[in-house]
Amino acid sequence: MWKGRFQTDTSNLVQRYGESISYDWRLYPYDIQGSMAHAAALQAAGIITKTEQRAINRGLRDILGEIEAGQFKFRLSLEDIHMNIESALTEKIGAAGAKLHTARSRNDQVALDVRLY
Repeated sequence: MWKGRFQTDTSNLVQRYGESISYDWRLYPYDIQGSMAHAAALQAAGIITKTEQRAINRGLRDILGEIEAGQFKFRLSLEDIHMNIESALTEKIGAAGAKLHTARSRNDQVALDVRLY
């Protein structure tokens, strides 16, 4: 996640210290549910198109299925559930996936996920 700022890769020790994916992976259904709701709000506000919203929802449903089937590979380097899902979504659907983060912070995502949990 922070690689763009530094010349060398983050040490494994620092990655392990800063990660939360080893326990917040359990929040995946709530994070995906919140992301779908956020995509609907972005579309209603005219920030993304209906086509982009559909692509986001389709990608998120695919990711949900992969996680539930035990096929999703969580990456320690992405630190948390939010970045793991956002990165996978962008890999799956392209630029529309990156738009999902518009007008939302990771703190917003944590607050939502924990409340739903």
